[in-house]
Amino acid sequence: MAFDPAFLDELRTRLPLSSVIGRKTKLVRSGRNWKACCPFHGEKTPSFYVYDDHFHCFGCGAHGDVISFVMQSEGRSFPEAVEQLAGEAGLDVPRQDPRAEARAREAKSLGDVLEAVQAVWRRKLREPDGKAGLDYLRRRGLTEETIETFGLGWSGDGRGGLADEMQRQEITPQMLAQAGLMRLDESGAPRGELFFNRVTFPIRDRRGRLVSFGARTLGDGQPKYLNGPETALFSKRRTLFNLDRARQALRDDGQTLLVVEGYMDVIALHQAGFRAAVAPLGTALGVEQLELLWQAAPAPVICLDGDAAGARAALRAAETALPLLSPERTLRFCRLDAKDDPDSLIRREGPEAMRRVLGGATSLADELFSVLSAGVSGEGPEQRAALRAKLEASAALIGDRSLASEYRRSLLDRYFAMARGGKHRAGSPVFARSLPARMPVAAAPPSGARERLNAMTAILLVYPACLPDVEQAWAAVALPEPLDTLREAMFDWLGEQGGRRDLDAESLHAWLVERGVGTQRQAVLESRLPRLPRSGEGDALLEAGPLERWWEFYSLANREEFQRLVAEDLRLMFADTSLEKAPEAVIARLKVHARLQRGESMAEEE
Repeated sequence: MAFDPAFLDELRTRLPLSSVIGRKTKLVRSGRNWKACCPFHGEKTPSFYVYDDHFHCFGCGAHGDVISFVMQSEGRSFPEAVEQLAGEAGLDVPRQDPRAEARAREAKSLGDVLEAVQAVWRRKLREPDGKAGLDYLRRRGLTEETIETFGLGWSGDGRGGLADEMQRQEITPQMLAQAGLMRLDESGAPRGELFFNRVTFPIRDRRGRLVSFGARTLGDGQPKYLNGPETALFSKRRTLFNLDRARQALRDDGQTLLVVEGYMDVIALHQAGFRAAVAPLGTALGVEQLELLWQAAPAPVICLDGDAAGARAALRAAETALPLLSPERTLRFCRLDAKDDPDSLIRREGPEAMRRVLGGATSLADELFSVLSAGVSGEGPEQRAALRAKLEASAALIGDRSLASEYRRSLLDRYFAMARGGKHRAGSPVFARSLPARMPVAAAPPSGARERLNAMTAILLVYPACLPDVEQAWAAVALPEPLDTLREAMFDWLGEQGGRRDLDAESLHAWLVERGVGTQRQAVLESRLPRLPRSGEGDALLEAGPLERWWEFYSLANREEFQRLVAEDLRLMFADTSLEKAPEAVIARLKVHARLQRGESMAEEE
């Protein structure tokens, strides 16, 4: 039976190799790795070593990954080992599909296409056409060695030269499109290259295989940075830029694993000697990416830009990490000045300045308290009670009970010390974006909800200013295609806005067209939506307001989750502040809840 390579990678990611092998033989720490007496041959001195993604015995030569370990230790066939491990990981084994082997061959061929394009783009950087790109990289302080190490290139002017050159290697425009490098029109004819007039950054998976590209424009064009689309090889939420080199640096030198914001931060850090640096690809750190980080190191350091967008990204990382923490894995944080990112700091003050910043890295508990206490204005008992409730609720998110108890004790120790000192941090209002009292769990909406999901997406396409208020709830909704792809592109656009609130539909439309999902946008806007009852003059959508209308559809597609959110809103209302001071999203949810209680839903249930 042929298995989808993406499924096998997910399986390996979900199951730490040390935990599987540890059930068969006693493991002891050896630096960042583990060692044991080999379970496959008798020995008294340990020669069996376990790394984050493979094992190797220097005595008998046994070698492999988590699947091959189960095969060798339990005498199982490959399909049997996969089925057993999938059950342990909570994954459904894909049904036998005669097309799976074809997809595997396609994935391999896509890798060949990407490597061929990479060779062209690297060459172009050294030609007259790529002079602007090479000059830019040199102005950013990159050495020739660094440029070669990361395989940086120049994509050309996008006027068909890439397709012509690839045709000579028997690579068709259709193959380029499947690899995420070219757009085709409805007839399948080339419509244009995705990357043009940009410096290119090869994106590799954790094993060093080329899976996509990122690119930066040199002019005023938007977006400034562009990642390739999802393909059979590439999934942004399962990829971290430079993870392959970072893992090697962790093995070789025992460096600290750093998480920074962008390509240039990673490359500047690497050149300055900090070779274990990675970056997400224009999105907030997700669960899959955190699992990749923890496979490599137990306590990665989140070091994002010192501006508002960087603070927002750090907060999202903490939100995502809390339910996943254990005594063996956590996060640390370091803060830069608002004017800085790692690249600018190193260029201005050198590597030593970065070492000082890393030396001041704080624990996740410290970061949590700093963020949450900064959201308290005033020193009255109401504000103190609100802060305490948030601290306790944040600790309660941690799944490990003993660790949750320790976090609660640690956060409340800081709380009482601050209260005794009479000091409150100046910051945003109490209801500023901070850790919620609970995290939503992705769940498939009930059957027949497609029109409601379309309606939720359409509202955000027309009124993107609502996105920051519903982002977390929307992210937890299981969407069918093409809504899922459209949502991911919209989140990428939101991340590029740097915390701005004056978000407009025209800018979003241009971004989606640039990302090649303009037709999906149009299809959603033209799709049949649930009927909107009229009341007096005008559309009920406009009368209720787009944010309230969005929560109306959400409540019908995700009733149980909506009720939990409202219950939490009400709890915080009593503990935190008055309704008049609540953010618009909370007010909208409470209004929808009140109508549902009265049986007056504006969105008709089919």
